[in-house]
Amino acid sequence: EVQLVESGGGLVQAGGSLRLSCAVSGLTFDDYAIGWFRQAPGKEREGVSCISDSGSYTYYADSVKGRFTISRDNAKNTVFLQMNRLKPEDTARYHCAAVGDCFKHVMSTQPSTKYDYWGRGTQVTVSS
Repeated sequence: EVQLVESGGGLVQAGGSLRLSCAVSGLTFDDYAIGWFRQAPGKEREGVSCISDSGSYTYYADSVKGRFTISRDNAKNTVFLQMNRLKPEDTARYHCAAVGDCFKHVMSTQPSTKYDYWGRGTQVTVSS
């Protein structure tokens, strides 16, 4: 059974930091790119960041570029999203997904796209 489990969310003041983790099991981890998505109530889902299977390529939405950093540890089957200088508009539920291609499946995909390998998410709330 494939599982993606997100953790690290919480309540933080604006300007603060959080580090999200996505622990993956049940698939060959380094065969997949891992993407982070977020969805806030009343808003469309947004592809936030993605890292290629090897970790050589990373992608960021303009809204988080320069503040968020994605990384992966293939020995631990885990992807991290370091979020700095958080803003109230970063408040959302954050999900990770295992995908084939970062650009096609995360950064330019439609908000309605369904994923076979998708985590249940972790809530991030940024207070002003």
